[in-house]
Amino acid sequence: MSDSILVEHLSKEYRLGKQNQANMLRERLASLLKKPFAKDADTGESLWALRDVTFSVKEGEVVGIIGRNGAGKSTLLKVLSKITYPTAGRVKVRGRVASLLEVGTGFHEELTGRENIYLNGSILGMKRREVEAKLEQIIDFAGVARFIDTPIKRYSSGMRLRLGFAVAAHLDPDVLIVDEVLAVGDAGFQKKCLSVMEDLRKGGRTVLFVSHNMAAVENLCSRGIWIDSGHVRQDGAAHEVIRSYLSSFVETQQSTTDLSGVSSHHGNGDVRYTGMAFLEHDGMQPKLVTRSGDSIRLRFFYHAKKAVPYTSFGFQMFTEMGTLVSDTSTWHHSLDIPEIPPGDGYLDLEIDFLNLLPARYHFSLWITGVGGVVHDAVEHCASLEVELSNIYQSGKNIDSRSGIVYFPQRWVLEGLHTEKVSRAGAFPVAVSDAPEGGA
Repeated sequence: MSDSILVEHLSKEYRLGKQNQANMLRERLASLLKKPFAKDADTGESLWALRDVTFSVKEGEVVGIIGRNGAGKSTLLKVLSKITYPTAGRVKVRGRVASLLEVGTGFHEELTGRENIYLNGSILGMKRREVEAKLEQIIDFAGVARFIDTPIKRYSSGMRLRLGFAVAAHLDPDVLIVDEVLAVGDAGFQKKCLSVMEDLRKGGRTVLFVSHNMAAVENLCSRGIWIDSGHVRQDGAAHEVIRSYLSSFVETQQSTTDLSGVSSHHGNGDVRYTGMAFLEHDGMQPKLVTRSGDSIRLRFFYHAKKAVPYTSFGFQMFTEMGTLVSDTSTWHHSLDIPEIPPGDGYLDLEIDFLNLLPARYHFSLWITGVGGVVHDAVEHCASLEVELSNIYQSGKNIDSRSGIVYFPQRWVLEGLHTEKVSRAGAFPVAVSDAPEGGA
């Protein structure tokens, strides 16, 4: 399979403060008359939006481009779309390229929606009859039939976006470049966009998709490229790149919390917590990112001043608003610990499937002994940040608006008595009819 996109050592430099050499002559003369002795505004500073970027994309690949704001993603797409040109390096894109980088990109304000469809088709090198064959499909997808003969300048931003995506996706591009199309528009339109991109993928077309919707990227794209400060930070399987990307900005969660110097300990102090750690399930690596549905190991470090008999280690977990989520301990599991020897130690709690929805959760820890004696109690001493996850493999983010916890589930639609059911997620995949007597 040949390369659809080839990028080799691509760099793009912007000069900060440099006057635009393409200014009209009258503007330059007016400037000289106002400030005849002013020096050129060029400060000599430069910004490298892209630096030595190299990658290739095969025909039929759907690649997600992710990264923080200002990382260089949009600049990369503009270079690939030939809206701007590189300072250094080489770019090669095969076939027709359709791009939707901003709302209404490529539209002529004075022309109607219909005229702009023909205009965009001609820019792509299509003949009039080719555009006419797709015209009704484009208008129907965009949902602007009532306004199709109205000048574009009178369209709302949502109407421009819908028509822009419809034109870009339906005029048979070999390469479709989309920048944050899911940032605007309602849920129904977003679903239609994802459906079209999936159809393009199945048809062997190449799609470059920039989005901050990690669930959409993970479902739609088999491959991800992480752009960071103008460089390719990682290129690989989409889920692996997304995981690394999320790990880079989770600063609120510390993998290990030191409790030895905390002044809010209560109890007699015979045995006290000295730390708490969030680890991967194997207990060997710190867990830098925790997502809904993950497995996790909680490690509790302690120090005993002397031998302490029959202790119970436990904790409570709260939401940020103070709602109790869980209260558990070794006592709840009927684990008898006859004696804790003096010195340092730790114990782990393994969680195979974290049923928490995305939010920040706080921990209060306690250690009790015989007769309800409190050896240690420390409140709100550690926090766990649970990130978004594609729990149901549907491309739909389940966030804190859905509650506090969720549970594994599936819908059974046999009672609908319908012949065919389609999945209305990021992948609108038709489900085959069940055979007679089948499930």
